[in-house]
Amino acid sequence: MPNNPLNNDQNKHDELSAALKERILILDGAMGTMIQAHQLEEQDYRGERFKDWHVLIRGNNDLLSLTQPKIITDIHRSFLAAGADIIETNTFNSTTISMEDYDMANLSREINLESAKLARLLCDEFSAKTPEKPRYVAGVLGPTSKTCSLSPDVNDPGYRNVTFDRLVTAYVESTLALMEGGADIILIETIFDTLNAKAASFAVEEAFEQAGRTLPVMISGTITDASGRTLSGQTTEAFYNSIRHIKPLSIGLNCALGPDLLRQYVQELSRVCETFTSVHPNAGLPNEFGGYDLEAKEMATEIIDWGKSGFINIVGGCCGTTPAHIRAFAKGLEGVKPRQLPEIEVRMRLSGLQACNLN
Repeated sequence: MPNNPLNNDQNKHDELSAALKERILILDGAMGTMIQAHQLEEQDYRGERFKDWHVLIRGNNDLLSLTQPKIITDIHRSFLAAGADIIETNTFNSTTISMEDYDMANLSREINLESAKLARLLCDEFSAKTPEKPRYVAGVLGPTSKTCSLSPDVNDPGYRNVTFDRLVTAYVESTLALMEGGADIILIETIFDTLNAKAASFAVEEAFEQAGRTLPVMISGTITDASGRTLSGQTTEAFYNSIRHIKPLSIGLNCALGPDLLRQYVQELSRVCETFTSVHPNAGLPNEFGGYDLEAKEMATEIIDWGKSGFINIVGGCCGTTPAHIRAFAKGLEGVKPRQLPEIEVRMRLSGLQACNLN
């Protein structure tokens, strides 16, 4: 009897949901931090294929899935060995929109496809060793280098350098490639502009329709500073209200802040969220050299407290986090019960910059 991808996708969703009710799942750490540790030069990014590329491409980390696949594979392996249940594809900037910065928009689909294949290979390798602990590939859709609801020109507040439809087109291409490459989950992450997130979510649904199959979706926003708001001005609850209709597998927060400053917003999200929650904070705030100083043991203390307080279902690390951090999280959360889904009162839940909940 032929394999039915629709049944497989539903099984994957059911499997993830069941696992999230039983334990806190561990997400991986910072791909960028691990790449920086290799101290790659321009020629390393170029490889043989792009040795004559007409613009500088150092810093295009996603391109390394094509030019330095062993480095990316080794990073995935290190996080899986540290205890990660879910690893993220190396595709944070792999939309056509972000790749325009390197004049590589036409490579977007290939990078997403190959990045997903690399992650799939490693997940399958580790799942085969421990079938009772399956590993999952989260196909990453980053926020892009443009924002749909804010002007990049302080002298022209009505100006936009990207449209909703253009974002949708870019995200559809990336999503389809991630699915083809073997992603189990689509992760829309580091959302600083909720309108970008809505474009991504719309695009994911369009991609699912085109592909004739669906995957679980995770959405993760970013509280940009101690004001407790996203870059486009929304509070945590307002952000949640804006995207709850999408009914993703999980809604979470990541990046920008360390666990100490992020804690109150994680607690707030846990209170209002009807579905599973995810969190992957930075290893503290960046120091004067742009690095991150929060060590694994110190950061794990905060993460373990979140778990014991019943705030989280999925947890990992963003900027500055290494396999040592992920190992400390995984070890410290062993046996800690996951957050139970709360009974949320049925109300009309609207949002502007703040939540508006009506009886």
